[in-house]
Amino acid sequence: MKQQTSRSHRHASSHVWKLGAIRISFAVGGRLAPRRTVERAARLFATPFASSRSRALAAKPDGEMQRGQLQVNGETIATYVWGDPTTQPYALLVHGWSSFGLRFLAWVAKLRALGFAVVSFDQPGHGASTGGLCTLPDFVAVTRAVGAHYGTAAVAIAHSMGGAALALAQDEHWHAKRLVLIAPAADLEAAANRFIHFVHLGEHLRDPFFSWFERRTGIAPRDLAAHHHVPMLGQPGLIVHDLDDHEVPWDEGERYARYWPGARLLTTQGLGHHKVVDAPEVIDATLAFIRGECVGDRIVASPNLPFGLA
Repeated sequence: MKQQTSRSHRHASSHVWKLGAIRISFAVGGRLAPRRTVERAARLFATPFASSRSRALAAKPDGEMQRGQLQVNGETIATYVWGDPTTQPYALLVHGWSSFGLRFLAWVAKLRALGFAVVSFDQPGHGASTGGLCTLPDFVAVTRAVGAHYGTAAVAIAHSMGGAALALAQDEHWHAKRLVLIAPAADLEAAANRFIHFVHLGEHLRDPFFSWFERRTGIAPRDLAAHHHVPMLGQPGLIVHDLDDHEVPWDEGERYARYWPGARLLTTQGLGHHKVVDAPEVIDATLAFIRGECVGDRIVASPNLPFGLA
């Protein structure tokens, strides 16, 4: 026990030291070499954690799962399929930032019991897929491509940045009949601002940071905000968000529910950003929603709330 405690203490100390070093390098570099520092910061923001690959490798799916690959925009995307999406209605599962497709294993058996085939995949730079840097537009493009490969989904379920990507991926070429977004990120610009503050990147480098993203993706982060897009969604949606989510604030999930005419909001507490993904009560509520039951609350926009009326 003492050895384990000592290792945990050393790991925490190492993490704090590395974070401190990063903050100092950005604070100093922002003055001495601003262009290079912005490049470093932006690439760090767009680089998934290495743990995505190691956790995917450690996952233990059942024997029914079939592994596959799809080529999307020059990357090899790892896919995971249960059942036959060509003959059965299928559920698409979309993971979040620095996560992986097999993160949803707790959902598979229950979705299969409802008669669904299940499809999941690793985003670029995540899990077993190729790639290094990855952005929200990459998430959107790959989600849409995987979905289009298997056809219209009966339901699609996504977490965190995957939720943002899933909502943005709905168009005339591919859609899901029902959407479930768990702790969805609604505002990439706000997320980037939190990152900039966290790593102590200078305020004078904020605009160049956003310019790097726009040059790389062809779109400004502010134009990806949920309230610009979800009013056009026509299918039923369930938003699940925890009040104690410290990574993606609850009000971002509330924003989806407020602007999306067919959405309802289910609020949980005590699950945070990660436990909410496979909490039994969340899975059960989602299955009820898929069966057509009324789940969550309808949120009505108000001019007194941020972003005003939908």
